Amino acid sequence: MRNWRVAGINFDHMHMGDLLREVYQHPKAEIVGVCDKSAERMQSAIATFKLGKNKVFHEVDRCVEETKPDLVILCAATADHADYVERLAKYRVHVLVEKPFAASIADSDRMTRAVEDSGKLLAVNWPLAWYPCHVTAKRLIDDGAIGEVIEVHFYDGNRGPLYHLADKAEVSQKEVEAAKSGSWWYKHASGGGSLRDYLGYGATLGTWFMNGEKPLEVTCVVDESESLEVDEHSITICRYRAGLSKFETRWGTFTDPWNQQPQPNCGFVLVGSEGTISSFDYEQHVTVQTRQRPTPTRIEVDVLQDGHRSAVEYVIRCMETGNAIVGPLDPAISRIGQQIIDSAVLSAREKRTVGLLS
Repeated sequence: MRNWRVAGINFDHMHMGDLLREVYQHPKAEIVGVCDKSAERMQSAIATFKLGKNKVFHEVDRCVEETKPDLVILCAATADHADYVERLAKYRVHVLVEKPFAASIADSDRMTRAVEDSGKLLAVNWPLAWYPCHVTAKRLIDDGAIGEVIEVHFYDGNRGPLYHLADKAEVSQKEVEAAKSGSWWYKHASGGGSLRDYLGYGATLGTWFMNGEKPLEVTCVVDESESLEVDEHSITICRYRAGLSKFETRWGTFTDPWNQQPQPNCGFVLVGSEGTISSFDYEQHVTVQTRQRPTPTRIEVDVLQDGHRSAVEYVIRCMETGNAIVGPLDPAISRIGQQIIDSAVLSAREKRTVGLLS
């Protein structure tokens, strides 16, 4: 069996280290190159994955031309996603881009067109898509356990994007405060802010839970700190044909959910015509309530199947089989999430309800 050649380009997002680990642990894949303008930002990955100098680059074109990857993992700042994807498309490589999808609907369309023209796959990594609890919730929905989904309630976030590195390595409060002024996470022009960071999770997986349904209207409010360019807290209300859904993003939870669930709990509560499901991040069960069985019942999470346990594993499976990308990683589903994000940004800026942008 051949090895799939994978390159990691741009280390703006800390998830690059996590995704490279998925490649490193995959029996049919190898890391053939990493690329970033900053040598310092790549040092941890170079050491962790034992990468020789011949696999370390500072210029994108040279990296791709010399390593000839089958798949590129892209972890650039959100505002740069479209430019990078168009640049990579000429090399006819599959692309896995870290969430959020793009800085705008127009940029998401640029990305989709570029990769479609190359005949390769484009996938958007939403890490929540690989949490067994959320996969189990979707399976129960598809099995008809709660009827038609009519409400999605989402609350998610963490202490903030600067508190942790790859593999959730901790960063001190002092280091976080010192880094804020220079970090792309806290700059409008780069696509920073909790809304752009986390709303896509809720909007995209919410769209998946609702089988692709789009809202009619969007209303959003954000906090407005005098000392920051971007929000650290947003609440978005979407009006659908059948009801209202709420998506709340928060940088500044008391604890990170992967260590200790904060209050409110991070995750989803899904309301259907015949029941409800709560699916909280990192939990080993979901809780179901139905009209026939009103007492909330815990259901152990499903065991994820081979090829469907992580973003890299899934994309490689699609590369092997020729299957299309489906579910939250599908650019078509992610585009609906992007429509909700763009509409929320407009609503918050103009302080009014807006129709879903197209």
